[in-house]
Amino acid sequence: MMIRANQLAALATAIERVRRCDVPADNGLRAFFRAHPEMGQHDRSFVAEGVFALLRRMRSFEALAATSEPRKLALAIVVREFGHSVRELEPLLNSADALWTAAFKARMHDPLPPAVAHDLPDWLWDRLGAAFGGDERAALARAWLSPAPFDLRVNPLKTSRDAALAALTAENLNASATPYSPLGIRLTGRPAMPQHAWLLDGRLEVQDEGSQLLGYAVAPKRSDMVVDFCAGAGGKTLLLGALMRSHGRLYAFDVAAKRLASLKPRLARSGLSNVHTQLLSGERDTKVKRLAGKIDRVLVDAPCTGFGTLRRNPDLKWRHQESAIAELTSKQAAILAAAATLVKPGGRLVYATCSVLPEENEDIVAAFLELHGDFTLADVAPELARAHITLDTGPKLQLLPHRHGCDGFFAAVLERRK
Repeated sequence: MMIRANQLAALATAIERVRRCDVPADNGLRAFFRAHPEMGQHDRSFVAEGVFALLRRMRSFEALAATSEPRKLALAIVVREFGHSVRELEPLLNSADALWTAAFKARMHDPLPPAVAHDLPDWLWDRLGAAFGGDERAALARAWLSPAPFDLRVNPLKTSRDAALAALTAENLNASATPYSPLGIRLTGRPAMPQHAWLLDGRLEVQDEGSQLLGYAVAPKRSDMVVDFCAGAGGKTLLLGALMRSHGRLYAFDVAAKRLASLKPRLARSGLSNVHTQLLSGERDTKVKRLAGKIDRVLVDAPCTGFGTLRRNPDLKWRHQESAIAELTSKQAAILAAAATLVKPGGRLVYATCSVLPEENEDIVAAFLELHGDFTLADVAPELARAHITLDTGPKLQLLPHRHGCDGFFAAVLERRK
């Protein structure tokens, strides 16, 4: 595929905007495309792929390029990630560009310090080494350099996985069952799906397999009262409602009206009638106090660094600073303690994050159990086995991209004594 001068220029301009990392990369790209409505879908795809290639490997790109100049970074991406030769690019290059590009290609495989070579900040590289050891850290970091798979979840109120697989395959989409989630479907490649009929009518939802498995850890029963304490846009809420077969009562709590508003159209097409959204002013809102001690199942998918999702959101590793971890963990502990007040004796509380850092996961759970003697740690593996999920990561659920092929997630099941 030949690259045009306007494509290279657009990529350089998009890089200049997004590499500031002052807003989520998706938002920055959307703003860029809104400012350039003349761009066609092919050019948008080229720019998006180039920007995300840079964000995944920005540290090694800048080290090898010895510059942060957007045009040179665009040329580096085209050569290193897209595989174009200097000769192919010659029509787009002046003599200085051609010399620089040839020199960059010559040093593309130069050795780099480990954190730079694995495209992580030093502080995150060090923390991962303490948490996982050297070999596992390197495998995890390498996994983060590849794009995430495209996962869907079947809505069992409207269809079956077999029916969905048959329909998608008939459309010449390469669809297969996910290895763990009984409702998951994985598509290879990057199919254009936003306007697909099955997504528009609620038979399918976009949801990573790891996120789906959190619902099975909660394991709600049909007659239960359940709270999704940090519901966000509601992907896990919809799954919990489906597992309850639209029976019982399911509350979707969040402190952000915008996030809950984005749940409404998804809820409308899901066919669920048992979901009740509640906007909170904070974790100690009176709506929480009114339900104290009455809830059978509570899911706390806590705000976190999101490092488990770096294949999808590579900008997070550049946007988060080490100094922010203490503030996050304080918030996580406060949210978990507030959510625990909802749980009835004999009930279940699932604490989850899409982080891989022990500070946000095991350490939060250990500190909670020290302060709350009426809660005990339960084993998640038997609950998964009851759902015919052949996965055992120990008492706590620990999903990692290089091991399980999905986003990184952590979950601990905490049960309140009767």
